[in-house]
Amino acid sequence: MATTYEALRRREYELISNLLTLLPKIDNLDESRVLQVRDALFHADHPFLMVFVGPFSSGKSSLINALLGKPDLLRVGPIPTTDRIHILRWADGEQRMDSGNQVDTVFYPSPLLQKVSFVDTPGLESVFQTHEETTRRFLHRSDVVILVMLATQAMTSRNLEYLQMLRGFGKKIIIMVNQADLLSDEERKTVTEYVTNQSEDKLGYKPEVWLVSAKKGLQAKKVDTLDQQLWRESGLDQLESYIEKQLSDVDRMKQKLQTPLQIIQNVNQVALEAVQANQSVLDQYQSITGNVEQQLASYKREQEKIVREVSEEVRGKFKETIDRGGEAIQDIFQLSRALSSVWRGFTELIGLARLFRRGQQYSYTRLAFERYNVFEPIRELPDVVDKLAPRLEGKDMQDVDDLVKYAKNEVTALPENIRDKVIGDIQSPLRYDRGIMQSLRPKLEAIEDEALKLETETLDRSLRNVLFALAIWEVLAIVGTLALLLGGGVNDGNTLIILILLVSFGLIGVLLMPLMGRVLKTQHANRTLKIEARYIEALSKSADEQVKYGMKLRRDVVAPLTRLVESQTQIQTDQLNQLQQSQQEMVSIESDLVKIGSRNLFGIRG
Repeated sequence: MATTYEALRRREYELISNLLTLLPKIDNLDESRVLQVRDALFHADHPFLMVFVGPFSSGKSSLINALLGKPDLLRVGPIPTTDRIHILRWADGEQRMDSGNQVDTVFYPSPLLQKVSFVDTPGLESVFQTHEETTRRFLHRSDVVILVMLATQAMTSRNLEYLQMLRGFGKKIIIMVNQADLLSDEERKTVTEYVTNQSEDKLGYKPEVWLVSAKKGLQAKKVDTLDQQLWRESGLDQLESYIEKQLSDVDRMKQKLQTPLQIIQNVNQVALEAVQANQSVLDQYQSITGNVEQQLASYKREQEKIVREVSEEVRGKFKETIDRGGEAIQDIFQLSRALSSVWRGFTELIGLARLFRRGQQYSYTRLAFERYNVFEPIRELPDVVDKLAPRLEGKDMQDVDDLVKYAKNEVTALPENIRDKVIGDIQSPLRYDRGIMQSLRPKLEAIEDEALKLETETLDRSLRNVLFALAIWEVLAIVGTLALLLGGGVNDGNTLIILILLVSFGLIGVLLMPLMGRVLKTQHANRTLKIEARYIEALSKSADEQVKYGMKLRRDVVAPLTRLVESQTQIQTDQLNQLQQSQQEMVSIESDLVKIGSRNLFGIRG
C-alpha cells in the first residue's frame, strides 16, 4: 500500500509540476489559480490538514489549545487576535517559525499532531477584511474543514453563507458548536437538530455536528492526568475518536492524495474554460491569415500579369524581326535576282567576293536587313524591358502601403491582451532593392548583340554557301553544254536530248533559288526563336526573383500580425491538448486512488 501511495504521489507531483509550467502562460487565467496549484505541492510536505474556520471569537484557537493541552499555545481574546494562518505540526519540542506569505508554523510535541496537522485561520467575519481574504485563500489546502460556531449564535445567516461557500471547495466539513456548556440538555438537542437540518440543506448531505466546550477541554487537561469525565463532557473526545478510529491510515492516505487532486481538478477545469474562451475570441481573427493569403495571391497574380504583358511585348518584337528577316531573305532569293545571285556565287567560287568584301563595311545580307529594318525591333527591346522594373516596383510599394493600413487596423481591433503580444513594427520598408532587375541589363544586352551580329554573320555564311552551291551548279550546266557544243554540235537525237537535259539542269538551279530562300528563312526564324527563348528565360528568371522579393516585402509587412495569430492559435491548441491530457491523467489517478487499501483476490491490500 505504501508503494502504491508513493507511486501515485509521484504522478501527482509530476502532474502538478507540469501544470505550474503551463498555467502562467494561459491568458485571462486568474493568478490565484496558479497559486492554488502551487499550494497543491504544499500537501506533499505536510501531513493530513484539519483547517479550523469560523467567525472571530468563535473559539477556534481555544479549541486547538484544548486539543493540544496548552492554554496559551495560540493567542485568544475577545477581539480578533489571529491575523495570520497558523499551521500546527508535530516536533520534539515547541518552536515557532514564520513561513512567509502570512503563514506561521507552530511545532508542538502533541501525539495528535503525529497523525494530523491543525490549521488556525483568521475570523471569517473579522473587522479586518484581509483576515477573511487570507482564510478564503487557504481553504483550498485543507483536507477536512472544521466550521466552528458559538452555541448562542448557531446557524446565523452569516454561518449559512459560510456553509454555502465551503461547499464550493468540495471539502469534507465537520461542524463544531462551541460553548455547548452554556446550553441545557433540551437546548443541546434542539441546537443539534437545527444545525444538522440547516447544514444538510446547504451542503446536500448531513455533516458531523459536534457540541463542544473549549472551556471544559482546557479544564480537563489542566492537571498532569487527563480528567476523562470532563474531557467527554467537553465533546472534544469526538475529534480524538475521529482521528484515532474513523480516520484510518488508508483514509488519511486517500484524503492526502485526494486533496491536491481536487485542487488541480478545479483549476484545470477553470483553465480549460479560459483557453476555450481565448480560442473563441481568437476564432474571429482566424480569417486574418486567410484574408492576407488571398490578398497576397491576388497581388502575385497581378505581378505575374505584368511580367506576362512585358514578355508578350518582347515576343512581339522578336516576331517582327522574324517577319522582316523573312521578307529580306525572300527579296534576296526572288527569281528576278537569279543572274545577280549566280554572279555573286561565281565570284565566291573564284575568290573575287572575298576581295570585294574587304573594301565593304556592310555585307550583302546586312544591307538587305537594313533595307527592311529587320533589327529595329531588337533595338527597341531595352525600352520594352526597362518598363518592367518600374511597374513591378510601383505595384510593390502600392500593395505594401495597402497591407500596412490593413494590418494596423486589424491589430488595433485585437483584444488588448493579444495585441500586446505583437512582435515587430508594421511599417513600409525603408529601402527597395532594385539590384535584381539592374543586374539583368548586361545579360539581355549580350543576347541582343548576338541577335544583331551573330545572326547576320550566320545568315551571311549560309547565303554564301547557297550561292556557292548555285554557282557550281550553274557552272557544271554551262561547262557541260559548251563541251557538248564544242565537241561536235548537235548531230543526232541523243545529243539533243543531252543538251536539253543540261539546259534544264541549269534552269532547275535557278528555279531552286526561292526554295533555298524559304529554307534560309526557316533557319533564320528558328535561330531567332532560340534567341527569343533565351531572352525570355533570362527576363522571366529575374522577373520571378523580383516578384519573389516583392512578395517577401508584403509578407514581412504583415508578418507581425499573421505571426501573432498563427502563434497564438498554435499556443492555445497546445495548451488545450496539455490540459486535456492532464484531465485524463487526473481521472486515471483518481481511479487508482479508489483502489488504495482494497483487498485483491489473495486478501492483500493494494
